[in-house]
Amino acid sequence: MLAYIIRRIWQMIPTMLGVVLLIFFLFNWVGGDPAYILAGKMSNPEQIENIRQQLGVDQPYYVQLWIFIKQILTFDYGVSWSTGESVSQIISTRLGPSLTLLIPLTLLQTVISIILALAVASVRGSLTDRMVMMLCTIGMSISILVYIIVFQYFFAYQLSWFPVQGWSDSFSENLFKYALLPILIMLVVSIAPTLRLYRSFILDEVNQDYVRTARAKGVTESRVFGVHVLRNASIPIVTDVMASLPALLIGAFLIERFFGIPGIGREVIIAVERSDFPVIKAITVYVAAATMVFNLIADLIYKLIDPRVQLK
Repeated sequence: MLAYIIRRIWQMIPTMLGVVLLIFFLFNWVGGDPAYILAGKMSNPEQIENIRQQLGVDQPYYVQLWIFIKQILTFDYGVSWSTGESVSQIISTRLGPSLTLLIPLTLLQTVISIILALAVASVRGSLTDRMVMMLCTIGMSISILVYIIVFQYFFAYQLSWFPVQGWSDSFSENLFKYALLPILIMLVVSIAPTLRLYRSFILDEVNQDYVRTARAKGVTESRVFGVHVLRNASIPIVTDVMASLPALLIGAFLIERFFGIPGIGREVIIAVERSDFPVIKAITVYVAAATMVFNLIADLIYKLIDPRVQLK
C-alpha cells in the first residue's frame, strides 16, 4: 500500500502542474490587466505603470509563472489586493468556520441518506417508495435561496430558535448556536439528491446473485440490506462523498453570505466582487490539491471496505 501511495503522489505532480498552468494562463489572458482594476477609473498611465511594477505583471510571462510556482511551493501568495492582508492568513482564518459547517453536514448527510436509502430500497415499487421519490424531486426543484429565506423567517424571526446571523471566537458556541440553522438548511437541501443517488446504488446491488444466495440461505432481509448490500454499495457512496467534499467547501458561499459566516465560500465571493486575483488563485490551487488528495483517500477506503480491490 505504501508503494501505491508514493506512486499516486508522484502522479499528482504533473496533474498539479497542468492545473497551475491553466490557472496562470486563464488569469493572465482572460482576467485582464489587474493594474487597470486596482487603479480605478480616475487614473493616469504613470499610476498604472507603477502598479504593474509593484505587482510584477510587467515581467515576461515565464518570470511571472516562476513567481507563481514559488508562491505555491512556499505557501506564500503575497497579500490581498483589496485588504492588504496576507493571503495565507486569510485562508487559514477562513478555513475553520467552513469546516465547522461542512464536517457535521457531511457526517449527518451521509448517515441519514444511507439509512433512508436502505429503507426506501427495501420497499421499492411501493407507494412509500414513489411518494419519497416524488418529495425528493420537489425538494430538488426548489432553490436554496427559498430554503434560506423561509427557514430564517420561520425558525429565526418567528420562533427565535436560532440566531439570524453571527459568529464568535468560541468553537462550541459556533457549532451549537450559530451553525445549527445553516447546517439544517444545507442538510434539507442536500438530502433529496443524495437519497435518490444512494437508493440507485443500493438497487443496483439488490438483484445481484450474492443477494439471492443470501436470501436462499435464510438470511433475514434486514441483514441482507444492512450488511451484504450496503457493503458493496459503499464503494460508489464513498466515491460520491469524497468527490463532493472540495465542492462543498466552495459551494457553501450562499449560506456563509446570508448568515455572516467568515468562511472560504464567502471569501471567494468577496474576492470575485473585488477582482482580488491572489486570493482567488490561492483558493483554486488548494481546492485542486484537495480534490486529488480526497481521490487518493477514497481509493484507500475502497481497500478497507472490500479486500478484493487491488491497488495498482
